[in-house]
Amino acid sequence: MLQAELAKLRSNCIARHVGAVIVRDHRQIATGYNGTPPGVKNCYEGGCKRCQLRVEGKIASGEALDRCICNHAEANAIMHCAILGIGSGTKDTTLYTTFVTCLECSKMAITTGIKRIVCLGSYPETDYQLLHDAGVEVVVLDGERMRYWLAVLLEETGSGLIPG
Repeated sequence: MLQAELAKLRSNCIARHVGAVIVRDHRQIATGYNGTPPGVKNCYEGGCKRCQLRVEGKIASGEALDRCICNHAEANAIMHCAILGIGSGTKDTTLYTTFVTCLECSKMAITTGIKRIVCLGSYPETDYQLLHDAGVEVVVLDGERMRYWLAVLLEETGSGLIPG
């Protein structure tokens, strides 16, 4: 989960930063973060009008998702497997993500064989019943504990990433 927290630092979305990591046999096979597709103006540069409206409070969280051009972190991690030709894709893997998957990413996870989703936060577009029916285990971790360990990790490395 710490890797997913770190991946979200790469997000170019102005509405929400999300990171995701796919793991098979305790090995990280793909990473993703949310943002606009390659070659498209970054979200923070005005690339996604839906996200701009969300930040301005004109659209609520979870609304008008069909108008968002940002790829979700989970979708990017799944596509990363396809792009790299990772053998057997995501079959029987665990997806670590900083938010539980939305409906679309849940369908992708089910279709590609992800069997477990470990997350930190909720999301308004999640269909827990669909995930349950598909045999996908959902584990919600304590976000405060994860933030504590992330802070400890960054402090110990002397990276200067945490203002002091």
